[in-house]
Amino acid sequence: MNSRRHFLRNAGAFAALLGLPASTIANWNTEELLQRISEEKPMTGKPVIGLRVDPIEKVRTAVIGVGNRGFEHARLVHALSPDKAELVAICDIREQKVKECADYLVSKGAKNVSIYAGKEDGWKEVCKRDDIDLVLIATPWEDHVPMALYAMQHGKHVGVEVPAALTVEDCWKLVNTAEETQRNCMMLENVCYGEEELWLLNMAESGVFGTLTYAECAYIHDLRELMFSKTYYYNQWRLRHHLVTDGNLYPTHGLGPVAQYMGIDRGDRFNHMVSMSSLQAGLDEHAATVEPDNEFYGKTGFAHGDMVNTLIKTAKGRSILVQHDVVTARPYNRINMLAGTKAFHVGYPSRMSVKGKGHGYLKEDDYKEYRERYAHPLWARLQQEAQKQGGHGGMDFVMLWRMMDCFNKGIPLDMDVYDAASWSVVTPLSELSIQLGSVPIRFPDFTRGQWEKERKLGVMANP
Repeated sequence: MNSRRHFLRNAGAFAALLGLPASTIANWNTEELLQRISEEKPMTGKPVIGLRVDPIEKVRTAVIGVGNRGFEHARLVHALSPDKAELVAICDIREQKVKECADYLVSKGAKNVSIYAGKEDGWKEVCKRDDIDLVLIATPWEDHVPMALYAMQHGKHVGVEVPAALTVEDCWKLVNTAEETQRNCMMLENVCYGEEELWLLNMAESGVFGTLTYAECAYIHDLRELMFSKTYYYNQWRLRHHLVTDGNLYPTHGLGPVAQYMGIDRGDRFNHMVSMSSLQAGLDEHAATVEPDNEFYGKTGFAHGDMVNTLIKTAKGRSILVQHDVVTARPYNRINMLAGTKAFHVGYPSRMSVKGKGHGYLKEDDYKEYRERYAHPLWARLQQEAQKQGGHGGMDFVMLWRMMDCFNKGIPLDMDVYDAASWSVVTPLSELSIQLGSVPIRFPDFTRGQWEKERKLGVMANP
C-alpha cells in the first residue's frame, strides 16, 4: 500500500520522465513502469544505421542558438568555407547575440549570411528554407527535440547539442523521425574528437587494452558562477534544471567516448543502470552569496544533489561509472578511465600502465612512444589546423570538419541517432532510479536488436 501511495504521489514526475501524460500511467504500478520504460517501440520507418546520402559538395548550414556553443559552431563553419561548408543562416531569440555573431562573421569576410532574431518561432522559418542541408542546434536543452524533429521533417540533416533529449519518449521521437525521414541526427559530442579520446579509441580498437572490462567517466566542472549569472545562460535555464531535477543531467561528455571504446550499439549495449544522489548543499549555500536582485538570491531546496553517481552494466558484463558534479570546487575532470586485461588508462593528467611494463604508470619515454604509435590519423592530419582554429583544444574544429567531410564524400557520419538516444537517455533513467530509491532500470533498445551486429565506427573505418 505504501508503495502504491508513493507511486501515485509521484506519478506526474514519472510521467514527465517518460514524456507521457500523467493519465497514461495512472493505473500502473512501479513494476509495470519499470517494464514499460524499456519496451521497444514499433518501427515507423527504415533503420538509419550506416545511413548514406548523396555527396554534398558544400554543406549549406544554419545555426540555431548563437549565444555560447552556437557562436563557436557558426565561427567554425565559416572557417570551413568555401571548401567544405557554407554558413547560410544564424538564428537566436536574442537580437544582441545575433548581432554579435553577425558582426564577428562580417569581420572574417562572411557574406550573405541570413539573420533571424527576436522571434520565438524564427527557427521554424530557418528549417523551412530549401537552400539549407544541415541545421546545427545549440539552444537550451528543452528546445533540442522539437527543433530537431521539425528540421528533419523539413528535409534537413541535424546536429544537436548535448544532451539530445531529456525524456525517454523524446529519445524515441528522435529515432523514429530520423528513420521516417532518412535524415541524419547526430549529437554534437565534441569530446569524442579530443586528441586523447581518439588515441584511446585507436588503442582499444588495436587490442592494446586486451579485453575491456570497466570504465569510469564524468562531467566534473564547477559551474556555480555561470549558472547563477544573469547573462551567461539565457534566462538562467541551466540552473532551473537543478532546481527541479535530481539525476545525471549531463552524462555524454564522459560517457560518449567510453561508449565508443566499448562498441556500444556496435556489438554491445547498455543493459541496465542504477543511480544515487548525494545531499544537496552547494547551490543552497551559493545562492546566499549572489546579488540581491538575482532571482535565485537566497533560494533553497534545489533538487539536484551535489554528486550523482550512475553505474551502468552492459550486455557483455562491463561496468561504467558516470559521475556528475557541477557545484563543488573539485577541479575539472572527465576521468576518462579505461581498464582492460592488458592495459589501463586514467586522465587528468593522462597516465597509462601496461601489463609486463612494471607495476606503475609508464615512464615518460614509454608513454610518449604509445602516444606517437597510436595517434589517431584524423588528429595527425588536422592537428595544425585544429590548433589554429581552437575550440576546446581543437576538438570542436575536428568534429565539424569531420562531419562536413562525411557529407562531402557521401559516407556515414561517425555518430548516429541511436548514439544520441542511448547516451542521452541516461538522464531520465537516472532520475527515475533515484526517485525509486536507487533501483535498477533497464535501458530501452533504440536499435531494436541491431546492436548485436558488430561494426566499426566510421572514424576508425574511414578516418
